[in-house]
Amino acid sequence: MGNSEWEERLRRHREEKDNFFAESPRSPIPPQERMDFEGLNYYPPDPSYRFELELHEHEEKEKLRIEVTGGGEREYLRWGEFRFEMGGEEQVVQAYKSDPQEEKLFVPFRDATNGKETYGAGRYLDLGEDECLEEGKWILDFNEAYNPWCAYSEAYSCPLTPPENWLEVPVRAGEKIYSPQG
Repeated sequence: MGNSEWEERLRRHREEKDNFFAESPRSPIPPQERMDFEGLNYYPPDPSYRFELELHEHEEKEKLRIEVTGGGEREYLRWGEFRFEMGGEEQVVQAYKSDPQEEKLFVPFRDATNGKETYGAGRYLDLGEDECLEEGKWILDFNEAYNPWCAYSEAYSCPLTPPENWLEVPVRAGEKIYSPQG
């Protein structure tokens, strides 16, 4: 996929999400804020944050209990890890599944922008069939990083990013911190 095609797909996805957040009764934006909602804040698309990587699948899928906002825990399986270079250093993020039969991977992460430019508790990537390539490779595109719904409303509880997915480098891609005034 060429950069212009990739960028156009990303732009359309962001526009559709903004429309959903503004108009859908299922939007996580509190109803009293939707009238003034002008869209989410995003970093400009940057192809240097898009990787095609092998998933290094773990032989033993350890169970991991992840705390959720508002209390409690959810259980995930540590399915595999992605290794890539960012900020001049080797980085590793774990990919999880909540069920072994599930096709998609869940990659929560924190980075050096959290609490300043991005949501303090971290952001998420969901990798599904669109991100699964042939030969065991996946697209890990931080331009698609999004805030969990608990960033918009306390009515939602969301998994917190496990410390093993805390990156020390800034990831200036994807959604920025949400503020009701835009």
